Amino acid sequence: MERPKADNPASDPLLLDLAAGKERAFEAVYDRFAGPMLRAAVAMLGRNEDAEDTVQEVFAAMVRSRERLAEVRDLRAYLFTALRRAAGRRATRRAEEPISSTELAAEALATHNTRGDNPAVDRLGRALQALPPRQREVITLKVDGELTFAQIADMLDISINTAASRYRYALEKLRTKLQDAEHAPRSKK
Repeated sequence: MERPKADNPASDPLLLDLAAGKERAFEAVYDRFAGPMLRAAVAMLGRNEDAEDTVQEVFAAMVRSRERLAEVRDLRAYLFTALRRAAGRRATRRAEEPISSTELAAEALATHNTRGDNPAVDRLGRALQALPPRQREVITLKVDGELTFAQIADMLDISINTAASRYRYALEKLRTKLQDAEHAPRSKK
């Protein structure tokens, strides 16, 4: 017996335009979400190159499977769920690849060159990377993804309370790490 269909989830004209393949709709989604997705991917993967490739992969997949977008209920949650899965696949592939000394040197140089003149931003980046992966993931989805705890809980298959707790514990650890770094003696160059 076939279940009755729910209301059309794609009451959002943008989703309908995406499903119809309208280029303007894809441009609007890219303009709106690419920046937050890239920040989230960098936090998840730790490398700009991997993050950029992952975001591109998500948008390319969205274009390829555009017909299914008419059934999406929450575009932001859909995109960040796709990003999380793509980042997981990229991390797995990265872990399986042998790393050459040339790649290590290039990565070290790129990391050195991307460091800004803002020591506070550098400290925050280091503190974020030092968080346990599950806490870093919730922080990233909440801050960069602007997702609710309910959306995060659904995406990670955890309770809302667990999502909120991970967020709170992560913020406490960040605060402590940043305060410690601020009061640590500075090394002379």
